[in-house]
Amino acid sequence: MPARPPGPELLGTRLRHLLDLLDGEVAAVYADLGLPGFRPRFTPVIRTLAAHGPASIRALAEATGVTHSAASQTVAQLAKAGLVTLSPGADARQRIAHLTPRAESLLPVLDAESVATTAAARQFEAELPYPLSRLVDEALAALGRRSMRQRIADVAPDLVPRESPSAD
Repeated sequence: MPARPPGPELLGTRLRHLLDLLDGEVAAVYADLGLPGFRPRFTPVIRTLAAHGPASIRALAEATGVTHSAASQTVAQLAKAGLVTLSPGADARQRIAHLTPRAESLLPVLDAESVATTAAARQFEAELPYPLSRLVDEALAALGRRSMRQRIADVAPDLVPRESPSAD
């Protein structure tokens, strides 16, 4: 008996698998270019810093469309790899990322890779009945309107406690 295709119950697992496939292959291209250990998540941060100069973690998060936590982790990995340095910002909590000369020397190859990856992504999306990038944007917007936790609470109120109203 053939197995039925997975439905929404495995959505997170299948999305992680898709991301692993996409990122793994891009990382393999970096290795082919002589950059073993270079991660796909590094490029948007490096390109943002190259285009706009030193920036706070918060500004990098906003520019690259990720959470502050994700941007902070990526910047920490970039610092460990010697691709950025960090300096104090305007207040004690703020850190400013700066490209190192090593990162700047990688810009031509990262620019070429980015152009090729964008073209390959367009070809990939052309094979799909609906552009994946548009679907991801719509999914993020829908979750911004109502989180998955709220959606679970709507269908199973006994599983998720309701948040108490804040005292103003």
